[in-house]
Amino acid sequence: MFLVDSHCHLDLLKLEANDNINQVLIRAKQQGVQHILNVCVKISEFNKILSTALPYSFIDISAGLHPNEVEEDVDFDTLISLASHQKVVAIGETGLDYFRSSGDLTWQQERFRMHITVAKELMKPLIVHTRAAKEDTIHILHEMKANDCGGVMHCFTEDWATAKKALDLGFYLSFSGIITFKNAHDLQEVVKKAPLDRILIETDAPYLAPNPYRGKQNEPAYVLHTAEYIASLYQLPLEQIADHTTRNFFALFKGAKQSYV
Repeated sequence: MFLVDSHCHLDLLKLEANDNINQVLIRAKQQGVQHILNVCVKISEFNKILSTALPYSFIDISAGLHPNEVEEDVDFDTLISLASHQKVVAIGETGLDYFRSSGDLTWQQERFRMHITVAKELMKPLIVHTRAAKEDTIHILHEMKANDCGGVMHCFTEDWATAKKALDLGFYLSFSGIITFKNAHDLQEVVKKAPLDRILIETDAPYLAPNPYRGKQNEPAYVLHTAEYIASLYQLPLEQIADHTTRNFFALFKGAKQSYV
């Protein structure tokens, strides 16, 4: 079985003295996770993120600045330069987050637009974060013609109407361990409506561990539980969900070194 963790933060894992990143990757492979996308949220940490991927053919990274990061910024030329690295297969994590930010958020919207411009310039897909900002997120994606580069709505938790608008733009929907939570009934209904050729799975590790690990540190191995739960929603074999989500990943992130047949 070939699973992909399409969104995690390896560099943010808190490892015990008797653990290390290699053991994290071994545990992932033991669960069928054969490819990982390590996502950037701080430009100041880009080199650290890159160092997690350089030794491994099965790890790719992104370049971007999370919408909630207010203590640093990035300009167009810097982001273009970083994102041009061959290990970078996507732009982001970018988007809008009105839940954890307040006041005049014009700066956040302009940062989002700049990331979209870079994605279109390099023809690398976007990784979009949206929280309490679904209308403005979809509006800006339309306004900036983000369908030219495409992308994914990461850790999707919105309603079907928003999902449909993202799908109509050619975007993919990525589902995290939240889908396994007992109170996620509305999201589970969204998943069941989503076309199989447009879904991805992710951990967002070290956050949002799925059941039965909810409340603990998440890691790439646990994406298996999300895949299993989605398979139950579609009433399909796990192997079929693994196949669809893996093919979808490589269809979207064309720069990823594909080792899947």
